[in-house]
Amino acid sequence: MVKSITSLQNPIIKNILLLQEKPRERKIQGLFVIEGNREIRLSIFSGFIFKTLLYCPELVAETALEELKNSVIPQEFIKCSREVFNRIAYRKDSGGLMVLAVQKQLSFEDLKLSVSPLLLVLESVEKPGNLGAILRTADAARLDAVIICDPLTDIYNPNTIRSSIGCIFTIPVVTSTSSETLKWLQSVKIKAFGTALTANRFYHETNLRQPCAIIMGSEATGLSTLWLEGADDLIKIPMRGKIDSMNVSASAAVVVFEALRQRNFC
Repeated sequence: MVKSITSLQNPIIKNILLLQEKPRERKIQGLFVIEGNREIRLSIFSGFIFKTLLYCPELVAETALEELKNSVIPQEFIKCSREVFNRIAYRKDSGGLMVLAVQKQLSFEDLKLSVSPLLLVLESVEKPGNLGAILRTADAARLDAVIICDPLTDIYNPNTIRSSIGCIFTIPVVTSTSSETLKWLQSVKIKAFGTALTANRFYHETNLRQPCAIIMGSEATGLSTLWLEGADDLIKIPMRGKIDSMNVSASAAVVVFEALRQRNFC
């Protein structure tokens, strides 16, 4: 049965706004919002469970809606008026489709690593836009996983999902602490290469063909002492300008694709 909502005061609508705006609510409820046909389909492929499917008949293509209805079985379907949907939509181009999905919390044990894994570890990432851009790089490189240590932003932040264009659903993402991550890397014999301006070795002079994790720190403070002292080696990108800083998402792309080049893009 399809419910119909035309009031902005409806409790379901108010709750969606809370989930869009409040990390605490997302954590307490274990839910988050996905908008747009592409992102929803990617999440289906990754096995996310939907609680609610919302749509606006005036904004969604009928074929897209029918295909989606045949692909998922949420607990409820809700039809929204244009006014209501535009109020709850985080994006202006979400095409009249939105779902409430159950969060996944992957652990290291959930990861299925390749023979020579390549991972990206992000310490204390702050900006959801940067995280989203990095996830796009991770998807393009088909990394084994992205590990987020001591996160300062919620991976299910709507801006992360938007800026990642759905790549948060295409790459395994694990959240952990830096100390637990370092111990795990050591236990599975994956080399940790920390990126730091104090490094003596350039990234392109380093053997990145072996099982390895590239560790990126925040733009504000760089890597913590734990990684600076605990990493197997420290590497850096040559800086020829007057400013010795690059956006963390750009830096991640540079080093990741050097690793792919060394692996003949396999």
